[in-house]
Amino acid sequence: MDRPRRLVLVRHAESARNEAKKGSTYFADDAARRTVQGVPDHANPLTPLGHRQALETGRVIRERYGCFDYVYHSGYQRTVQTADDILAAYSEDERRQMRVRSNLFIRERDPGHAYDMTEAEAEAAFPWLHGYWQTFGGFFARPPGGESLADVVERVYLFLNMLFRDRAGQDVLVVMHGGTLRCFRYILERWDYEQALRWPPGQSPANCGVTEYECDEVLGRLVLRYYNEVFWAA
Repeated sequence: MDRPRRLVLVRHAESARNEAKKGSTYFADDAARRTVQGVPDHANPLTPLGHRQALETGRVIRERYGCFDYVYHSGYQRTVQTADDILAAYSEDERRQMRVRSNLFIRERDPGHAYDMTEAEAEAAFPWLHGYWQTFGGFFARPPGGESLADVVERVYLFLNMLFRDRAGQDVLVVMHGGTLRCFRYILERWDYEQALRWPPGQSPANCGVTEYECDEVLGRLVLRYYNEVFWAA
């Protein structure tokens, strides 16, 4: 076996910016932005609801999978806190069995210069952006000063190569970001560009949504078992 035995991917729990932006690309207005303005992406923390989501998810993950050999997060505060809350479901002895690592390759896509902008500000600063995005689509287009998802695929590919080399036959948990998750699916499920352009309706990853891949030794690859299961109560 030259793959992890099982790979479980969890999107981070609700963050302060998730709450402030309400699912939009930009802030609706200055009032929506005020609570998180000036906080860099790597320092964006979970909300109280986010902590509850992660704690409830952790209890189900422990029951379903037991201990993992390795747990990875991106080093961003929201993934660190999500991983910590998930692992809180385990006993102290169980936590000692699992190695927790940070990896820069699975960080979120760089949002670029419009990171703290309202929609009106972004339209004024980059009047060409909507047309550019419509032309190139959500996989190849780069936010001004940021990364495309195609850029993120390059570093996710390096991370997966490390897992294939060093974690063969092991159970691995990865706490990551929504954009990064699409890049994992692009590589592992061998999507074409059309599949990668956007999430299908109803397929956007939920906070603390859990996705599982299992190694199929006949096919010689990781196969999707389920996607975006949610174990916390709304």
